[in-house]
Amino acid sequence: MLTRRKILKLGLSASLLPGLSRGQEALQAGRPIGLVVPFPPGAGTDSLARELAKYLSAKLDVSIVVDNKGGAGGAIATANVAKATPDGHTLLFMTSTFITHAAYDPSVSYDVLRDFSPIAMLGRGPLLVVSSLNSGIRSLSDLNERAKAHPGAITYCSAGPGSINHLAGLMYSQRAGINMTHVPYKGSGPATVDLLAGRTQIFFSTIPTIRAQITEARLNLLAVTSKDRSTLYPSTPTVMESGLPNYDVSTWWGVGAPKGLSQALVTKLNAAINAVSPDLATRLQAEGATSFRGGAKDFAAIMAQELNNWRLVVAAM
Repeated sequence: MLTRRKILKLGLSASLLPGLSRGQEALQAGRPIGLVVPFPPGAGTDSLARELAKYLSAKLDVSIVVDNKGGAGGAIATANVAKATPDGHTLLFMTSTFITHAAYDPSVSYDVLRDFSPIAMLGRGPLLVVSSLNSGIRSLSDLNERAKAHPGAITYCSAGPGSINHLAGLMYSQRAGINMTHVPYKGSGPATVDLLAGRTQIFFSTIPTIRAQITEARLNLLAVTSKDRSTLYPSTPTVMESGLPNYDVSTWWGVGAPKGLSQALVTKLNAAINAVSPDLATRLQAEGATSFRGGAKDFAAIMAQELNNWRLVVAAM
């Protein structure tokens, strides 16, 4: 039997023989793909992942099973995927919290840049800064004035430590020169409940999470976190327009796999995801987001840049 060393001496690729490389060049016929979602079922992220799975299944002519593994800010599911075989049959539905949680908690058992193969980004959208009705805060000026007069008295909620909501609020506090108290919850749902009840005052929320409450006038909409105004709320100013010129935060969604996925499969899956992106564009647009079509290297570069940016925010805590 040829050993790996003998193959290398012959100038051949180890991937030419079965069992000598972790990955593979093609999906196995008849075997489903598991799309792991690091959040509980029923949330906006889960809904988007299931819609992607439906389109992707038709495009690839393969069954795709959505596997929800919530807990620890997504770290449990992410760690499981990092250990999976890179054969294209285990994929991770990624969100911006994939990066923010790693920036916040360096003790996680995986490295988000080294232990995964980025495949494609689906799209990205802004967060909304909202306040409870009984807070009396109706603008960022109100927020800043109150927070400076009473340091630590203003609370902002999040979906958990290291979530995009958490670090967006932390970044705002740092750059506005104010002190707010962070109140983490186990998900955006419980955070929203307490915000509506007035037990917290501020939430840097994703649009799908909070849109219904804004429509029903159950919260005050203060600002949009992206550099451009939201098409859904064109009369609402951005944080930058409200006085913080260096504040631009958005959430995003994408797909990755364990490290070692073959380039052939990366290319195949990237092309399939980009092909279904137009089908998801309407869904994203309805949530105030925009679709993204690009290569795996583009996605990897975005993640690396964001990891560095969020680490700076965490270091300044």
